[in-house]
Amino acid sequence: MSFQIETCTDPQILEIVSQLKALCAIDSPSGYTREATEYVMEQLRSFGYDPQYTVKGGVLVELGGPAGGEGLLLSCHVDTLGAMVTRIGESGRLSFCSVGGLSPNNIEAENCQILTRDGRRYSGTFQLKNASVHVNEEFAAKKRTFDTMEVVVDEKAYTAQEIRDLGIQVGDYIFVDPRTTVTSSGYLKSRFLDDKLSVAILLAYARHLKEDAVSLKRRVYLHVTVFEEVGHGGAASIPADVTEFLCVDMGCVGDGLTCREDQVSICAQDSTGPYNYEMVSALIAAAKRRGVDYAVDVYPFYGSDADMALRAGNDVRHALIGAGVYASHGYERSHVDGAKNTLRLIEAFLED
Repeated sequence: MSFQIETCTDPQILEIVSQLKALCAIDSPSGYTREATEYVMEQLRSFGYDPQYTVKGGVLVELGGPAGGEGLLLSCHVDTLGAMVTRIGESGRLSFCSVGGLSPNNIEAENCQILTRDGRRYSGTFQLKNASVHVNEEFAAKKRTFDTMEVVVDEKAYTAQEIRDLGIQVGDYIFVDPRTTVTSSGYLKSRFLDDKLSVAILLAYARHLKEDAVSLKRRVYLHVTVFEEVGHGGAASIPADVTEFLCVDMGCVGDGLTCREDQVSICAQDSTGPYNYEMVSALIAAAKRRGVDYAVDVYPFYGSDADMALRAGNDVRHALIGAGVYASHGYERSHVDGAKNTLRLIEAFLED
């Protein structure tokens, strides 16, 4: 019988799905992550941990294990893609740029919200300029770029001044509607599974450590970073005793790769170069020991917080794993089995 979310009784899957829904409901593009990190802090405190904010705004917490020896840092990132107002047009429409790697090609007709500096929110829609096909004969052929698209604000404001009177100005964040859905068959569909799915998985792991009174063999930390999508999330705040950095981010699914959404991906190399051979080998061995459904792949266009840690000069071994995610940086899809396999691999790697 195929998986059915309605009859699922696995507490870890239920925990991951619950955390994912809560996280995806919180807007957190790079640079505007405080509400999301407050949620993470509250969850970790409720489990019995003592998390701390880093100066950059991330969350760092000691998960347990003996002091002395070689520590390990788990990482994930709660920051996502987004947009920012760059100009208010005379018609009251907003020009915008990306925050992170948001692509104009996959946000057309998406709902959004504009946040003003004084805390007001207005709904809007990403549209091609002159978006009516009955008026624009070039609609189908027009290339979607930041120059050809705009945000239409859902207010009776038809001039630049009327938009400014609403409190909207250049530099305001624009949040994309994540459209989070969990299907009966266990598929997780949402924007920003990269990397809120990993945050949900690692929160479930943190709960497991406390509730099951797990004795870790080495000191383990968790860092939830907030600037990964703009390239410097993992560059700092690595505890002094850490010698291994295990980044938990989305696993790539696509042509030329072997991973599916219901598997955990172990990355051997990305665009920066190869990951630490010994760590990758140990992860593969751990997956085999526990019968974890995994794939090993090379990601052609990818960079991680673990890569950034090395670029910043940290002397650590590094590796990258994650639940398989299709349509990255778009309307993404994974599966609860991919999340569970990721969690099982973390348990095997840290606890066996």
